[in-house]
Amino acid sequence: MKLEFHGADQNVTGSCHLFEAAGKKILIDCGLYQGGRDMDEENAKAFGFDPASIDYLLLTHAHLDHCGRIPLLVKRGFTGEIITTSASCELARLVLLDSASLQESEARYKSKKAARHGNKKELFEPLYNTVDVLNCFDFFKRNANYDQPLTIEDGIQVTFIDAGHILGSASIVLEVEHKGKQRKIIFSGDLGYSHRAIIQDPKIPPHVDIVVMETTYGDRLHKMLEPTLEEFYETIRTTIANGGNIIIPSFALERAQELLYYLREGVENGLLPHYLPVFLDSPMAISATQIFQRHPECFDEETCKVFESGIDPFMFPGVRFTRETSESMAINNIAGGAVIIAGSGMCTGGRVKHHLKHNLWGRNNTIVFVGYAAYGTLARRIVDGAKLVKIFGEEIPVKASILTIGGFSAHADQAELLAWHKHTGNPKTTFLVHGDKEVMPVFAKKLSNTRVEIPTLHQSYPLEEWM
Repeated sequence: MKLEFHGADQNVTGSCHLFEAAGKKILIDCGLYQGGRDMDEENAKAFGFDPASIDYLLLTHAHLDHCGRIPLLVKRGFTGEIITTSASCELARLVLLDSASLQESEARYKSKKAARHGNKKELFEPLYNTVDVLNCFDFFKRNANYDQPLTIEDGIQVTFIDAGHILGSASIVLEVEHKGKQRKIIFSGDLGYSHRAIIQDPKIPPHVDIVVMETTYGDRLHKMLEPTLEEFYETIRTTIANGGNIIIPSFALERAQELLYYLREGVENGLLPHYLPVFLDSPMAISATQIFQRHPECFDEETCKVFESGIDPFMFPGVRFTRETSESMAINNIAGGAVIIAGSGMCTGGRVKHHLKHNLWGRNNTIVFVGYAAYGTLARRIVDGAKLVKIFGEEIPVKASILTIGGFSAHADQAELLAWHKHTGNPKTTFLVHGDKEVMPVFAKKLSNTRVEIPTLHQSYPLEEWM
């Protein structure tokens, strides 16, 4: 048996791990690196393994940093089987088609720019295109149900358990017969933060021999939900009273739906104006919201009750879903009094960049960050206090109020990560992935019942030594 690491190694994007056992190669996730230009170059590099040699790809969830290079994997020779939950399959199709569209647009822009500078022969190609995305879904041949073991080969069984991160997200348990013994390894995927709206809490993991787990917030604790909501509502009320807009860069999956859920509650409970203009300005988030409505098996008890009472948890007076580009552009004519939710959450693309361009310089406006901002992203530069940022080639002064509200995080904090790990028993080895390199050693020191490894990119471990 062997375990190799080909992404999200001492960073938080590009998750990709390769497990080899019983003569089969099983890939867990195949994500896109997100961040600056160096990440674009990283995405185009070789995977570190031959895509044609992979027998199975097990997808933990549909965020781009976990599924974003699947079309490229297929394009470069993968012909195996992709297995994930039904909800993740639907969301991945949405996410990957959007990713292809953005890459195609970026390639066209770069090619035109080169032509304007006299270099008509320099043509830029996207990492993959829409056809590549459609082709890759030929390999999504069966879906996994939570807690139902699935035998994929003789001696190899896989079980998806709810990770509570986004709709359809899972931790993946692989049980392998090796030299007459049963061995278990768990890949956490991204773990959710308990007691949040809409989806269920992360499932308690089984005892295993090896743990591969994320450490995004391994060095800190999140703010509790109640004070988070109080701060969120107060920020909206104050900004509106000052005549400003509230811009919320948001991930289209889970975070946008969660914000709508709490905005609806705020309006219903009189904590926000009865007619609060809220724009969900993200075609992908709008489609994701419709996918959410088709998967009640992922909802927690409270959300199920809301649906059963005949209330749409994502709708309330004043909310508008703006799919068309013309509708999005019209929002920029609103001088104040609106809440604008748009992607991407890290401000690396999407409509939010246009809204930032029109609102960052306004002293009465507020930019509210409700998710993780990776190093090298526009969101991170703003959060870290940049006074001037470049958007679409124009220098924009940052004069709006900047607020980060950590209690909305879809990731478990240090305490929840430790509690989750404790339930795995006394694993022989724990591999830490999907975290900043400064964070991982902090979390590693908290683990006393296991040997801890922090892999580097493309590092390989013969597992006989680590079990």
